[in-house]
Amino acid sequence: MSYQYVTAKNTLFKKYKIWYWTIFILALSGNFSVSAANMPNSQELIQQLGIQQPDLASLNQGEIVFFNVAETNVKELTAGAAIYLPTSPSKIFRFIKDKGLASIDTAVTAEGTIPLQATLATFKHFGFKAGSDEAANFLVATPGSQFNLSTQEFQAIKTTSSAQPDAASQAFRKILLQRWQAYRKNGLKGIATYDRGEGTEANPGEELRIATLDSKVLAHNFPELYKAWLNYPSTLPSGAEEKFFWRNRDVKSRPTAILVHRVMLNAGGAGAVILARQFYAGQAYNSNQLMISCLPYLDGSLVFYANRTFTDQVAGAGGSLKHTIGDEQERDEIIKLLKTLRKALK
Repeated sequence: MSYQYVTAKNTLFKKYKIWYWTIFILALSGNFSVSAANMPNSQELIQQLGIQQPDLASLNQGEIVFFNVAETNVKELTAGAAIYLPTSPSKIFRFIKDKGLASIDTAVTAEGTIPLQATLATFKHFGFKAGSDEAANFLVATPGSQFNLSTQEFQAIKTTSSAQPDAASQAFRKILLQRWQAYRKNGLKGIATYDRGEGTEANPGEELRIATLDSKVLAHNFPELYKAWLNYPSTLPSGAEEKFFWRNRDVKSRPTAILVHRVMLNAGGAGAVILARQFYAGQAYNSNQLMISCLPYLDGSLVFYANRTFTDQVAGAGGSLKHTIGDEQERDEIIKLLKTLRKALK
């Protein structure tokens, strides 16, 4: 089956426009050393993902092809894409390792590495603009969808003095540090829920657990890796390069704090298998997880990208329509990023 990208620009789209964030981050985790013998070849993965011959012909011509990634949750938006790049898997790996794909994302306004001995100073370059409406709104935030915060975090904000011009930024930095520490210690179980008010909440830890359980390609090809990713902080495999980041990204004209877990492993000429987890986002969506496989093909590489994002915006009344529009926007963003990646690698 071929998945075609169609642009929808009409009043209904504008009325229900849902922002969808897609980001490329190469990552891997597991309990074993990945070698060429562990890697599926391009043809095997093409078959597993259900990419048909007409789409393969399109790939060979440099087109971006979409494949189905099943949605199993009402808050979930998914997409799968593949592209042929006339570049070796090792070169793609080095680009991501050295520069990061955030380097080609113009919406990222700041980024920093989180060391294992992180302190508040680690997040010193994250912040709201002093005196901005965003900073003022944060200091008076209450449970709801404006900010992704737990009940305890909302309570902590109430005790924050607004006397300092960067009071909002200081309070948010504490939250980022605490959330990173909790995830680092307890994995998915350590991710605090978001208080939506009136006794409701969003559970990003459970969402990411669902995303991992639904990663059938990962489970089939790398069962040990799958178990380790599900049960993080399990010991990472030999050769894996684990890294954490914080980001400030402009989302719907609002600064958005993001915490990212990335682990990279290069299997040499056989390619790379990739997982990434955004275990905190300050607003607009709840969580994100993706898998990327970069495998040798013809004179370059096939890059397979499967993304899962959870957002409250597509649940409830009109969910079917919202999912359709959300998927449309997701594909639009993927096309933009893949084309930019291709250009950056030339």
